[in-house]
Amino acid sequence: MATVAVSQVKPGDKIVEDVLTPLGGILFRKGIVITPRELEILRAFLIPAVTVDTSDKRDTKAAGDVSKSPLMEQYDETVALLKSVFTPTVSGSDFPTLDIRNQLNKLLQYIDEYKMLTFTVPSMGGDYLVHKSVMSAMSCYLLAQWNGFPKKDWMQAALAGLLHDIGNVKLDKSILNKPSALTAEEAEEMKRHTVLGYQLLKNVTAINEGVKLAALQHHERIDGSGYPMGVGAEKIHPYAKLTAISDIFHSMTMERRYRRAASPYLVLEQIHQDSFGKLEPSYVQTFIEKATQFHHGAFVRLSDYRVGEIIFSDRSHPTRPWVSVNGTIVNLTTERQLFIQEILGDLNPKRKG
Repeated sequence: MATVAVSQVKPGDKIVEDVLTPLGGILFRKGIVITPRELEILRAFLIPAVTVDTSDKRDTKAAGDVSKSPLMEQYDETVALLKSVFTPTVSGSDFPTLDIRNQLNKLLQYIDEYKMLTFTVPSMGGDYLVHKSVMSAMSCYLLAQWNGFPKKDWMQAALAGLLHDIGNVKLDKSILNKPSALTAEEAEEMKRHTVLGYQLLKNVTAINEGVKLAALQHHERIDGSGYPMGVGAEKIHPYAKLTAISDIFHSMTMERRYRRAASPYLVLEQIHQDSFGKLEPSYVQTFIEKATQFHHGAFVRLSDYRVGEIIFSDRSHPTRPWVSVNGTIVNLTTERQLFIQEILGDLNPKRKG
């Protein structure tokens, strides 16, 4: 056991004494194993030093090699499988439906560990499409649960989220990965991924028709303003309505090579606005209520770079909670110029959500 400067703390170090905030509150309880996220919080609160366990030199691991959670292990397995499937040569005739379903089942065993607003991966490399698809699968699974879908639909909704963007693998990579705005012609070509995805899946007999329609319809909007067919609410499959919400959320909150990730709270506000005529309002309302319900006690960074703790949420304004910053309450409901830029960590890892 030794007290070391925070600058010397490494991921994998175990805290053996409670870490207190400058005002005397408990920042981290003893026993926590440091990850890069905890390091960021320690620095944000200007903690000078912490007491760590020095008995385990971790000589069998490289510094910073922290054991993965079961969720992350299965997430990585799902990403690896999907990378092997999401190739330009994939076809419906040899589509590995059983492998995909089996791996998705393994992943969803740990869905209680998945928190939409805080879930991140260390690095996506050039595999944005695959990561977004796996996250969408987990989100659609929860959305189906939260919105009262029968249990038989939960896995199908997850498959819809997983496969909704598969048509993109048939597009020219120069368009798919273009770091600047698309031309009008390129934008029209990009829209073809919906039809291409449906055509790829339509003859796969082991896949539910709703999953296939989610690939076709996830850019349709309930007022008929979407594509590719411009159909209205009554003709859009429920899986596609769930997938549309998940697709928007993850597209905007994931880092891209040409743009930063947007604040999940601002994205929720944008999705709420889109529920008026664009997205299914009841699904959106449930999504926002459930996604923001479990973050009391979370540390967040505000848009003015101050760090604080969520202490209260007004259910009428779930994206604008009260945040305690060094003992001062910042009410984001009234201080509209501010918003939560990033969730740094949740001090109650057993909280479900």
